[in-house]
Amino acid sequence: MKNISGKKISIIGAVRSGLGAAKLAKKLGAIPFVSDSGSKDKIAHNLAALDSEAIEYEIGSHSERVFDCDFIITSPGVPSDSPVLITAAQKGINVISELEFASYFCKGTIISITGSNGKTTTTSLCAHLLNEGGLKTYMAGNIGIAFSDIALDVKENEFVALETSSFQLDHVQTFKPKIAAILNITPDHLDRYDHDIQNYINSKLNVFKNQDSSDYLILNSDNPMTPKDIENNSVNKFYFSLNQTVENGAYLDNDKIIFKRNGTEEFSCMTSDISLRGEHNYANAMAVIIIAQLLKVDPQKIKSALGSFPGVEHRLEFVREINGVKYINDSKATNVDSVWYALRSFNDPIFLILGGKDKGNDYNQIKDLVVKRVKKIYAIGSSADKVFNFFHQLTKVEIKPSLEECISAANREAREHEVVLLSPACASFDMFNDYEHRGRVFKEAVNNL
Repeated sequence: MKNISGKKISIIGAVRSGLGAAKLAKKLGAIPFVSDSGSKDKIAHNLAALDSEAIEYEIGSHSERVFDCDFIITSPGVPSDSPVLITAAQKGINVISELEFASYFCKGTIISITGSNGKTTTTSLCAHLLNEGGLKTYMAGNIGIAFSDIALDVKENEFVALETSSFQLDHVQTFKPKIAAILNITPDHLDRYDHDIQNYINSKLNVFKNQDSSDYLILNSDNPMTPKDIENNSVNKFYFSLNQTVENGAYLDNDKIIFKRNGTEEFSCMTSDISLRGEHNYANAMAVIIIAQLLKVDPQKIKSALGSFPGVEHRLEFVREINGVKYINDSKATNVDSVWYALRSFNDPIFLILGGKDKGNDYNQIKDLVVKRVKKIYAIGSSADKVFNFFHQLTKVEIKPSLEECISAANREAREHEVVLLSPACASFDMFNDYEHRGRVFKEAVNNL
């Protein structure tokens, strides 16, 4: 644990991660200063929390005071090429992520789960399974609770399951999870990585850059963008696969999931034992089974927890059925790959709500599925024109000004045995605070019908 008492720490961003870092810094005797270039109205609740902690802040722009510090903590929402971070680098000021900062003070075992898709489901399932298996486990990170909020609570014999985004990994230096999992890598957030997929991949690989022979790395052997020859050869590697047998890890054999270590089977269960459906969720479950096996959770408790997991809000979440029409909230689908999985999850005709803040999306990946399964697209947000231009010759597309308008139209047009699916493939920041806000608005509109 580092001694930061009396240190001046500037924190860029006054939302969830920044607020957590500021409160942790204050608790440990540092002098935090929070700077956010956004609108005061959008973060009024967070500013009230800073006021209650007597933490100083500035809103609307970044002043020179930001650079009067020992180091800077940046929130994941702040791009690495933002002027304030570029200036900090020019001045020789160390910039770290909130994830890095919180890890300095966590005494427990860190399990870091990253990937382009499935992070939230896998992290939630991991925490559920380990807790059901008798291992006290916290859940934090990109999933809703800042790591800084719980870092001091995690005792030496306890665990924390972290959903870890590429943005959080951009500024890690010594972050060293005991277990790291890279679920998959597909094109995402390319607007933040100079539209270069390799930059995005490099960020994901930071999750294990400090691991050594005492640690574990879990990889998806089916994912073509996950490097097969990991440079860090000393870490203990385990794999999961839907398509092939693995000697160390978990794989799918017809309807059976098998875990092997050094070629010897140590655990198995049926896909019917898992509450979640779909091959992508079987892959997520395999990653968690590997984690549980590494931590020696009782096999019967693993099976029981796989069956009792309730699922994740905003991820293919059933909201309501009206006149035989199912309404599904998949607001967490912020990239094209997620929508691919969502469309494969339904055999009934789909009214698809698509759009938001585009991140460099290539819709060719879902083109065939849209032709096969989508009856109509409602295009929303700042990318509505792009969605219309790509899909209007493939299926019906209508641009709508709001989610509420989409729901109202779908309520008129959809018929029995059809699905209304919010699976936007885009970030939410053009219209909403985050994907959770977008999902809540969708559910409220549906429940108001």
